[in-house]
Amino acid sequence: MSHAPLLQLRGLSLRLGPVWALRDLDLRLEAGDRLALVGANGSGKTSLLRVLHGLRPPTEGGLSWRQPLRQAMLFQRPHLLRCSVRHNVALGLWLAGQPWRQARARALLALERVGLAELADRRASALSGGQQQRVALARAWALEPQLLLLDEPTASLDPHAKREVETLLGRISHDPGPEPMTLVFASHNLGQVKRLASRVVYLEGGRILADLPVNDFFNDALLAGNYPEAQAFVRGEVA
Repeated sequence: MSHAPLLQLRGLSLRLGPVWALRDLDLRLEAGDRLALVGANGSGKTSLLRVLHGLRPPTEGGLSWRQPLRQAMLFQRPHLLRCSVRHNVALGLWLAGQPWRQARARALLALERVGLAELADRRASALSGGQQQRVALARAWALEPQLLLLDEPTASLDPHAKREVETLLGRISHDPGPEPMTLVFASHNLGQVKRLASRVVYLEGGRILADLPVNDFFNDALLAGNYPEAQAFVRGEVA
């Protein structure tokens, strides 16, 4: 007997003004998937993430969940408030209904998880870019999301900070729990995709042209015979 997916798209399309940002997408997401969205600029990666997070309603088609999902999203540049690091994390928990004292305690635990507990009382604006993205990751992790969405989370970071954030994402995605966390992330960094993803979706012109296990996506012979557009992208022939 087949089980219901964590999330499913059926014929989903999104129109932004005169442009179809997404066209007729069918996608099934299972709990524990680490799904990378790849493609050239304007291929629809960010639009798809925004639809999944409820920031954009689809124009056509459907989006269904197995159950109401706890989810969080990280953007390329973290949006932090003008207050302490700890308050940045605790406020989201408080808005979600936790008492303030409990939220502060949970925030400190989340900061420990990303290695920033010693900076809990520092103003968030005083942190480096990599540290700010780790605060944003702590804020998301504190909410115990079943689905974590990430839009180019390391694109604006220096190489050392990229490695730190990437390592944390790898660890968090394997945290123990009743159900594994599911990641969906957009990335132009194919090395990062190899390291973090279990599955890759290639988008072009708002359409899904390939949906493959990560090892198959980087199998040149397989792509050549079945997914020439994805092969051109992996080879660097598509900007």
